[in-house]
Formats: sequence, C-alpha cells, structure tokens
Amino acid sequence: MKFVDTHSHIYLSNYDDDRDVVISDAVKTGTDTILLPAIDSKSHKRLLDCCNEFPGVCYPMMGIHPTSVDPKSIDKELDIFYDLLDKTKFYAIGEIGIDLYWDKTHAQLQEDVFRKMLDIAVDKNLPVSVHIRNSFNEVWRILKKEYNGKVTGVLHCFPGNTIQAKEVIEHGFYLGIGGVVTFNNSNMQKVITDLGIDNIVLETDAPYLTPAPYRGKRNSPEYIKIIAQKIADITSMPLEKVAEVTTNNAFKLFNINTQ
Repeated sequence: MKFVDTHSHIYLSNYDDDRDVVISDAVKTGTDTILLPAIDSKSHKRLLDCCNEFPGVCYPMMGIHPTSVDPKSIDKELDIFYDLLDKTKFYAIGEIGIDLYWDKTHAQLQEDVFRKMLDIAVDKNLPVSVHIRNSFNEVWRILKKEYNGKVTGVLHCFPGNTIQAKEVIEHGFYLGIGGVVTFNNSNMQKVITDLGIDNIVLETDAPYLTPAPYRGKRNSPEYIKIIAQKIADITSMPLEKVAEVTTNNAFKLFNINTQ
C-alpha cells in the first residue's frame, strides 16, 4: 500500500535531530510521497534543502502563510515568492489562505495576498493548498465567487460540515483530512460517512494535529496510515481501498508521476 501525506512541515526545526529517521520510517509504512507547504521566507531554505536531500519523496509548494502576512514585510515576502517561482519547480501554491483565529488585525491584507497567490496559481496552472482557520466563509466566498472554475486544490484541515463539504466538492476542490478525524466526536467522521472518500486527500500537518492515540506528541508522516485506518473503519472499507483512492487523488491533484 502507498500513501501520500499532502501537507507536512517536516523541514521545521522540530525534526532537526532525526529528520532522516522520520522520513525513513514514513517510507517503510508506505508514506513515500510527502508534500511540503511553505510558510514564509524564514524557512524557504529549510524546505528546499529537505526536498533536495530526499528527492522522489519530498515535493515542495510555495506560498505565504496567512499568519505571516504583515504590512511591514509583505512586499519583501512577495518579491521573494515571485523570484523563487521563476527558479524552482513547485507542485502547488501553498500554504495560502486566511487565518482569523490568532489575529484579525490584517484580515483585509490577508484577503489581498490570498488573491495574489490565487492569481499566480491560475497563471502557473498549479493547484492550491488553502489554510482556512476560523475563516471558511471568507475563503469560500473568494474561491466560489471570484475563482470558480479557474483554480482547484485542497482545503487543508477541512473544518466544515457535510453541506459545506458537498459544495466544496461540487466546485472541484478536495477535502484535506488529517488527525482530527481520529478525535472523539470529530464532525469529520460524519462528513466522510455522508460523502465517502472519492474527494479527499490525506495529510498530517506535521508536527501539528497528531492523530489519536499519539495526540499531544509530535506528528509524523508515518501516521498517515493511522488516519487512513480510521477512515477505513468509518466507511467499512478495506484499508487498501482507502490508500488507493486517496493516493490517486493526490497524484492527480498535484500532478505527481512517480513512475
């Protein structure tokens, strides 16, 4: 069985002591394709070095995380973003979006930068990995009204209900399902029960959002198999089928050819 972790920050310092072991363990458990979303210029070198050190396993995205959107630095961040896009092959524009959980001070600027990132995705014909913490309505308003049919991608750590999920799917987007689905009383269990797995991809968001029974500890791409097993249990579907469908979805969305 093969799995894809479509969202992992394993280039961060949390893994400096054992990154090679973490990736080796992931590959041994079947997660041999890992996509790395960008945060901002402070960690670009780490991200690209990780992809260069583990070619054929780690694949880079490029974007500006909404919590890194600040009027004091955004012009410089955008310049670096545009420059890197011309020099390196990326598999998606991400992690981008809107985050209204920590601070709403720069909400309008986050929207403006989000649109710039979406414009690049359209221009480069790349999918997007969208961050939507406490901002589903704001993000979906932009995607649905302004970019409908122009861009596709995954709503990372999808937080919505079945009605919202169905609309997202109908507009060509995938749901990013991670460790939250293993938590007690997670609404993602109902969403998957209602809608199935044809339009989901798996993700860890490592080192965050670790699935049960390891919740509270550092997350790892090898735990994708735990997430997949939970989905298999929810749907009464063989684990092999969950692996096949979600892996094919990821390869198609991110245009990855491992042959």
